[in-house]
Amino acid sequence: MGSEIYFNKDHEMVRKAVRDFVNKEINPYVDEWEEKGIAPLKDLFKKMGDLGFLGIRYDEKYGGEGLDYWYETVVMEELARIKCGGVPMAIAVQMSMAIPAIDEFGSEYLKETYMKPAIKGDLVSAIAVTEPDAGSDVAALKTFAKKDGDSYVLNGSKTFITNGTQADFLTLLARTSEDAGYHSFSLFVVPTDLPGFNVSKKLDKMGMRSSDTAELYFDNMRIPAENLIGIEGQGFIHQMMQFQHERFAVLPLSYISARDIINETVEYLKGRIVFGKPLIKKQVLRHRIVEWLSEIECLQQLTYHIVRMKMAGQDVSKEISMGKLFSGNLLSKVADGCLQMFGGMGFMNEMHVSRLYRDARLLSIGGGASEVMSDVIAKLEGF
Repeated sequence: MGSEIYFNKDHEMVRKAVRDFVNKEINPYVDEWEEKGIAPLKDLFKKMGDLGFLGIRYDEKYGGEGLDYWYETVVMEELARIKCGGVPMAIAVQMSMAIPAIDEFGSEYLKETYMKPAIKGDLVSAIAVTEPDAGSDVAALKTFAKKDGDSYVLNGSKTFITNGTQADFLTLLARTSEDAGYHSFSLFVVPTDLPGFNVSKKLDKMGMRSSDTAELYFDNMRIPAENLIGIEGQGFIHQMMQFQHERFAVLPLSYISARDIINETVEYLKGRIVFGKPLIKKQVLRHRIVEWLSEIECLQQLTYHIVRMKMAGQDVSKEISMGKLFSGNLLSKVADGCLQMFGGMGFMNEMHVSRLYRDARLLSIGGGASEVMSDVIAKLEGF
């Protein structure tokens, strides 16, 4: 893959540290967490925070490592080696979804009170945007935060919230004006220990079983006015910028997972004798796998191109949207094709390939559905 062009010895030291952590502290417990439908995030994030993994590119002033996007990419690539999708998703929420807006637009108070402890792994965070009647159409949000003196009073509900039953705080988008248009929304840090916060229910999902996903309800919940991120009315714009971090995280998770499941499948096909020959000798299977590997290489190189653009301070909205669209479709296709090659064994829940098949399906839905990504790209292309 020619990765030495992009990564030096220091990057590889970080890679080894994350890989060792995944193999020691995560993968041995994945089956148990999948069975329980939850991973112990407070314990896991504390261990990761102590090692500096959660704040890899955040300022050292707030407990981060102050490193660049290449280091972040290394961390995401190694988290993709976790033998499920739920745990990497929970970690990505903490690193790339709930913290970026606080980092970019939050006050010193918010950075010290929420971002710093989140980077250290002392607080678990969640991103709360989606509502029962508003998914990819963020402008349809109804949850309302009404200014009242030195507080905002929050009413409404959020759904499909990853880390929702364990979160100490939410980065939440709410309507702050009845006016039409994009300037009617604001972004808040919402601590979950205040009166009026309720977890309505833990949701039962097809895949990502080890990730707790919740429906949340806010009943006249008073949050301090100082918990507003940035400026009132700018929340929608702040959130759109945050989506770029979220969608980028999907790319390394996709090409590493796809490559790993292909390696497993090839090993299986080498040992599976059908009509006197190993299945790997079947030309139709070899050609199919090679096609997938070519697409994986394209996605990986697009990802590295995006990192180079980010390092140069360029706008990557279009390229990340393309990567998100491509990766969601690719991982589902590879997982489906590899499961087919495992035959009846692939249909067994105990198999890694069947878990990936279920988990991969979310990538074309979460963080902006593929159809929405296509619309975004069309708009950025000017048609």
